Amino acid sequence: MSNNLANPNIKHVFVLMLENRAFDHMLGLSGISGIDAHTGQPTSIEGVNPNFQNTYKGASYPVTTGADLVMPFDPGHEFPDVVQQLCGEGSVYNGGVYPAINNSGFVADYAGVILKANPAATGFGEIMKCYKPSQLAVLTQLAQEFCVCDHWHASLPGPTWPNRFFAHATTSGGLDHSPSLSEIGDWTLLNGFSFPGGTIYDKLTAHGKTWRLYRGKKLPRIGSIPNVAALKGIKLSSTNYYEKFATDVAGEYSWNYTFIEPNYGDVVNNSYSGGQSEHPMDNVLNGEALVQSTYEAIRNSPLWESSLLIITYDEHGGFYDHVAPPAAVPPGDSTPKTGHNQYGFLFDRYGVRVPAVVISAYTLKNSISHTVFDHSSIPATLECMFGLNPMTGRDGTANNLTALAGLAAARTDTPEKLQGVGGLGGGIGGWLQRAWQWIRRGRGLPGPSVDETTETADKGNLPGFLHVVMKARAERQLPETHHALTQEFSEKIRTKADARNYLNTHLPEL
Repeated sequence: MSNNLANPNIKHVFVLMLENRAFDHMLGLSGISGIDAHTGQPTSIEGVNPNFQNTYKGASYPVTTGADLVMPFDPGHEFPDVVQQLCGEGSVYNGGVYPAINNSGFVADYAGVILKANPAATGFGEIMKCYKPSQLAVLTQLAQEFCVCDHWHASLPGPTWPNRFFAHATTSGGLDHSPSLSEIGDWTLLNGFSFPGGTIYDKLTAHGKTWRLYRGKKLPRIGSIPNVAALKGIKLSSTNYYEKFATDVAGEYSWNYTFIEPNYGDVVNNSYSGGQSEHPMDNVLNGEALVQSTYEAIRNSPLWESSLLIITYDEHGGFYDHVAPPAAVPPGDSTPKTGHNQYGFLFDRYGVRVPAVVISAYTLKNSISHTVFDHSSIPATLECMFGLNPMTGRDGTANNLTALAGLAAARTDTPEKLQGVGGLGGGIGGWLQRAWQWIRRGRGLPGPSVDETTETADKGNLPGFLHVVMKARAERQLPETHHALTQEFSEKIRTKADARNYLNTHLPEL
């Protein structure tokens, strides 16, 4: 296998990026052993052992098995949460050198989240639970059949939006947190997020290469808003619903790069229910089904022997992982405490490990890569394949994935079908799972997680999703209406009820 020489047989790269899961949480108990993808020597994944634990209020919370399909609360994963998770209870970051990391504060941070919502709550150790391999049959089988990367890190120790930007642009433009409504208005107006080095889509287009974007299933409509459409130059109307994917790849499929986002479910009240993203508040098996359908569509298409599929997660979602994120090369395009850099982060440290599996007909079976990757490795791989220059300092030094699809001849033993998704799935099964979680913790039957008439819309991922819809509306209308749209966005959306009404009103027309 080669180290940095792209396999000439690979003509199409597919990426499916899911949500908010840590490596230990998903695969730490899988016990996968195999062959080192780079040396050919026997090796095993760096997973968990029963000695790993966090301590909170004098009690020990060890790593345990049997993680729940649906979490009762959304674990913290904003920048300050991750500082505490990695560096210990009470740790803060105000710029400069990142504090010493010992991975000791996951329980403390999760306890803070759930006690704020319910002072009588218990179950702090939920954040330490890991899935049994049988619970994630699809992801586990793919990890065993192809190459699992056990040192793939989020690009920064922070939330979804800046991490996803790294997958598209190898930078977040200094953004180290979830952008607010006012920040989006100041930064992008109606044009979308832009970066000094552009995006991988700009680079591919400039060099005669083609790309295609898929957003998750059509329903729930409110969760079918893709993050990628927030970028300058990417229109919501140019994305395709996932329902078309299997048919498209079975036909004359010419696109060089394809990025797939899941449906995020109910993004307004933070329940994320009904989606496919594997967000902790939704049923993880819905994401398993999306992974399975994506793999099987490509595997059974004419594209199989010319394709590379990468499955990964944007960030860890607050779940425990025992590996300290290593130092990272900054993109070099922003200055701390200026622009949209709220915490003074230097971008010189990766985020927490996330699961990643690299799949192709040229990928060694049951192989494991211990090489450090992050989301910038995706553009770095495309740059290597197509002779493109790097966009920032991060992808200029990032390890690419070409060696993980380096067999000289296509394998003939790759599975056409995967083991089906078992247990409770979406729909009524997902609701029953959620109800059981609430009952078991003494909370009664689940109702609305927030009062949408009073809860602010200016929090978490919601401002970003609202921006995508506003941007799409502007792209369909005359320039003289732009001021009215901006005013509507900045002055009329205050609560989550306002946001739901805005999305329900305007999404059907886009």
